[in-house]
Amino acid sequence: AITMNNEQLNLLTITAFTFTNSCIAATDTVICTHESAGTSGAYSVNAFPGVGSAVISVRNNTAGNLSEAIVLRVTVIKSVSA
Repeated sequence: AITMNNEQLNLLTITAFTFTNSCIAATDTVICTHESAGTSGAYSVNAFPGVGSAVISVRNNTAGNLSEAIVLRVTVIKSVSA
């Protein structure tokens, strides 16, 4: 699990960070979900895999600013390009 800090995320704004994990390959599927803490349904979360890391983006979907230390869950599904 990844616990984010509670820095303000303005309305309809996206923030991104790199999650480093040597088990991630560029061909893998990385799923990142809002697991707990914070307002349910207020965030969209995406993950973009690379070699040894994934860029995770979090978007505030609400009409107001949020300052919540949300918890994210990351799942890596091993796959290959055929």
